[in-house]
Amino acid sequence: MLKWLIIIVAGYLLFRMLTNDQKRKSKDGEKEKERMYAAGEMVKDPICGAYVEKDGGISVRDGETIHRFCSYDCRDKFLEQLQGGGREIPEAAKHDAD
Repeated sequence: MLKWLIIIVAGYLLFRMLTNDQKRKSKDGEKEKERMYAAGEMVKDPICGAYVEKDGGISVRDGETIHRFCSYDCRDKFLEQLQGGGREIPEAAKHDAD
């Protein structure tokens, strides 16, 4: 009976160590993203809110503003919103997006 109790307690402690390690890693990753955002190395996708690199490859120029996107789907939704809002997208902006 004592063996089983020791095995159960050891298993529980091992489980807690692993889950705490995963939580700590996720918090460290979030802190790194926040640091990069604060340092100006990342910008927020205007559609889904994901943080992407400031020098990312998927972008659309809207006048003087350059919008960065995490995916082509988000970029396409943004372009649809611009067109749906009564704003025409200049041909140069469409080519910059590709």
